Amino acid sequence: MTARSVRESGPPRTAAAPELVDSGFALENADAPFLHRGLNLADMGHVLDLARRGLVPDDARQAVLALLLEADATPPEDFPYDPELGEPYNSREAYFVSRIGDAAGWLHAGRPRREAVRIALRLHIRRQIVELISDTARFGLAAVDRAEEHAETVMPDQTYLQHAQPSTFGHYVLSFVYSAVRDAERLLGELDWVDASPGGAGCVNGTRLLTDREFIASTLGFSDVIEHTRDAMWQVDGLIAVLATSSSLLTTFCKLAEDLEIWSSSEFDYVDLDDGYTRASVLMPQKRNPYALSIIRGASGVLIGRLAGFLAVTKSPSARSDNLIYAYGEVPRALDLAVRIARLSAGVVRTLRVNKDRLAEEVRGGYTQATDLAEYLVQSCDVDYRTAYLIVGRTVRAASRAGVRGVAITGEMIDEAAVEHRGTPLGVAGRDLSAVLDPWQIVLSRDARGGASPDALARMTTSLRTRLTGLAASAADRLAGYDTAEDALLAAARQGSGPHPSGPHRSGGAR
Repeated sequence: MTARSVRESGPPRTAAAPELVDSGFALENADAPFLHRGLNLADMGHVLDLARRGLVPDDARQAVLALLLEADATPPEDFPYDPELGEPYNSREAYFVSRIGDAAGWLHAGRPRREAVRIALRLHIRRQIVELISDTARFGLAAVDRAEEHAETVMPDQTYLQHAQPSTFGHYVLSFVYSAVRDAERLLGELDWVDASPGGAGCVNGTRLLTDREFIASTLGFSDVIEHTRDAMWQVDGLIAVLATSSSLLTTFCKLAEDLEIWSSSEFDYVDLDDGYTRASVLMPQKRNPYALSIIRGASGVLIGRLAGFLAVTKSPSARSDNLIYAYGEVPRALDLAVRIARLSAGVVRTLRVNKDRLAEEVRGGYTQATDLAEYLVQSCDVDYRTAYLIVGRTVRAASRAGVRGVAITGEMIDEAAVEHRGTPLGVAGRDLSAVLDPWQIVLSRDARGGASPDALARMTTSLRTRLTGLAASAADRLAGYDTAEDALLAAARQGSGPHPSGPHRSGGAR
């Protein structure tokens, strides 16, 4: 029987190849600024957890906590992260060992590097998500303000960039608030996934050194513990959901930006951006480009690409590093961009100038009342809607050829079209159709739930203000909770770094 060759095991004996440093470790170290604070906090919590169990000697505990407090006070750009040493965790280990020797090894007791980094990522992005929810609420409140301001600004709403029905600019802009609110509410729900602790999970099945996982969760301000230890180390579905919702949110901002870019053109002249959100051409003196809208549109595409890219790298077999190596940078960068775009979108909406006269001119010069006219014929002339639709279509065609505006259509014109279509008139000649054809009267008639009338709009803005204010308050509460937990952890670390620590002897369930 042929003897099986012995496979060499153990850590590598030589330095990393320069190609690996350049293509892998350098990219990972570029993510260190996102993880630096969270790694320090995760390490402090771990040492305090070991200390309360009597596992780490007092002198080692003091030395490690003092060094971690020093690292936490050091900006990430000043910390000696070195790609030659590998990922950021390796740089931390090398630096800590150079400072306090083997006592630094207590940071690894019962915990692989990935556990610390998983915690650090969650600590970072939970604050980003709270920030995004807050800024989305600000966008929504700015849009609600503009909706109330323009509740009586009549305009021709559009589909396919064609005149559809009479509406108001207030009703139009409010439509974007609902989708933004839904995404903010989804982010609040997804925050529950992020706000669960993977601490104490070990590599895949926990560790004999830590008999419970609630202490580290409570110490770091997590609201829950991830139940399954292997799942805790390798789950990515929540990150996909966060990226998807952020992409959806930016798609909403993009739709608004697309509209405003068209409407701010000389050809439309419906709206105009504030100077602060535009940029001049260096060649053409007359140009005043709506630059902010291009940023919003481009950012939406970037987030869609990041979502697709992240999905591509997470479809590997389970417990593979490529599931999360890129997440440490891609997810924070995506959320940072989303926050910036939410703020930019709020600024655009808050300062936007709306050309009321131009919108009124456009709605009165077109045929947006055609649907209402067809419905009026159904109600008053005992005809089915298809027949009314075809008669009004003929009437509008004839009016446009003759240069007659929609508000000036007469009963005689309708009867003439009816004769052409079915051979007999409808008997509307001589009727006063002004109330049917007047765009403002049409808007006033839309008083049902969700309609464009000022009263219907007021009901919506009142409800939305409540939802938006609630979202902002929830975000503020979450942020305050994180601050409180981190302040308590730092205080416990300072106490533990001294000669007579008592430590935070908290136990029991996570808060």
